[in-house]
Amino acid sequence: MKKVLYSLFIFASATLFAQKNTKVKFAVLEDMVGTTTLFENQKQYIKSTQAYKSANLPQKLKKFSFIADQGLTEVKLKNDAGILDNISLAQLNEQNNLPKNTPVIIEGYEFKDTAMRIFAEIAQVVDVKDYNGVKSLFITTTRK
Repeated sequence: MKKVLYSLFIFASATLFAQKNTKVKFAVLEDMVGTTTLFENQKQYIKSTQAYKSANLPQKLKKFSFIADQGLTEVKLKNDAGILDNISLAQLNEQNNLPKNTPVIIEGYEFKDTAMRIFAEIAQVVDVKDYNGVKSLFITTTRK
């Protein structure tokens, strides 16, 4: 009986860690992932934004469909704006002593393509946790 309860506890913990945070709305700028909150704080540099529902993503944003549950916003910067600090998920893995190709979990969404870049500012809390038997990075976009 203890083994069954222990197994259920482990399963519940794993699913709890990986639950998607549907309050977070993702945004994309030139193939780099951020959040709409990040760009709301950078309004002086924003040329335009275009919000899409998950079912109506243009072809160039289809690769981001796995994070578009709440829609996806495409952001364009003004010509004189520099690019915000960004980092690849592979680099983040290496900084945390994990293999480069280990998937990264951002707000419960699994990013399998570790060549993908994110804006550094969205990584407010970075933890290494067990995910399906593999040590993985878990990123939270807001401080607790």
